[in-house]
Amino acid sequence: MSVIFKSILDNDFYKITMQNAVVKLFPNEKVKYEFINRGKHHFPEGFDAELRKSVNAMAELKLTKDEKEFLRETCPYLDLPYLDFLGGYHYDPTEVTIQQTENELRVTVEGEWYRTILWEVPLLALISELHYEMNNMERDSDEIVVAKTLEKAEELNKLGVTFAEFGTRRRHSYKVHDLVVDTLVKNKNTKFIGSSNIHFAMKYGVKPIGTHAHEWFMFHAAEYGFKMANALSLEHWVDVYRGDLGVALSDTYTTEVFFQQFDKKFAKLFDGVRHDSGDPIEFAHKTIEHYKTNGINPLFKYIIFSDGLNMEKVAEITHACKGKIGISFGIGTNLTNDVDVKPMNIVMKLVAAKAINGDWIPTVKLSDERGKYTGDPKMIELAKEFLRIHD
Repeated sequence: MSVIFKSILDNDFYKITMQNAVVKLFPNEKVKYEFINRGKHHFPEGFDAELRKSVNAMAELKLTKDEKEFLRETCPYLDLPYLDFLGGYHYDPTEVTIQQTENELRVTVEGEWYRTILWEVPLLALISELHYEMNNMERDSDEIVVAKTLEKAEELNKLGVTFAEFGTRRRHSYKVHDLVVDTLVKNKNTKFIGSSNIHFAMKYGVKPIGTHAHEWFMFHAAEYGFKMANALSLEHWVDVYRGDLGVALSDTYTTEVFFQQFDKKFAKLFDGVRHDSGDPIEFAHKTIEHYKTNGINPLFKYIIFSDGLNMEKVAEITHACKGKIGISFGIGTNLTNDVDVKPMNIVMKLVAAKAINGDWIPTVKLSDERGKYTGDPKMIELAKEFLRIHD
């Protein structure tokens, strides 16, 4: 019943790019992550034991010579000492605590940030796949999965937009994920440009896509304060990557606050921004306006949209942005879990970072959607006060 991962690279690429930066800049920092069951899903009896078996099996994964070579050739911006570090890395299951009380599941991860950073995405993928398996939920046949994927690729092609697959964390299963990427790669009449999953990017010879996640900004807020979080996160990213991986995530403490610090220097240095919450068209207008205010032609920049996309949303965004700014799409659950079962609404978030004095500092994420605020309520109020955010 337990789910076994096939590769250490079966993870989102931004976990590798952030790990490289953390190894370099923050090798001694300790953090905590927590599983958040947003969809209030029920977990059957014995789920914790099966998940524990799957988590324990992760310790066996090692970077192969071919995988290391793939990263070296494909991602020259990753430091060579980091690739050596990854070559010796293995998951430590003792960093993961799993508890089940009746139908409720609690999962936490704690340890050095440079080690624990890789757990989030595989844990969510394991929980998702196990959930469908243990509840004996029937999915669409492989033929229907292929047909649906081809239909979406065709629609996206008609819109003339490029897109990537971003669906690891809430995929139905490894098998469905594999089938979807295989279908997209074989369909030559498509503008499919890559996958956020490094394992599948390597397997199918496409580009691994990703830069950084909310946790990068959340950690900086805990370490340096809310007012400095955006600017220092971007500054540190530029220090490590020197112009590569230039897509900035904008909504950790609302886009409004982000653009106050995304000044001309950063606006010129970064190739574009990623949208992950709130109204996408409103966001596009704000972004276009911000570039124009800084004397930058928005057509030389782009937005990657990645928030709960389906084909209707993509069409709406495309029509609103065409000819105004570059656009691309990262489509997740709608590609890897559109199989006639309800996709899970689950996340795993960085919840605390350890200060020099040994105290745990809670982290928060505000985003552009009130319902997506996560973290300690007192800290959320404090962040809003500091950043002058009014609901």
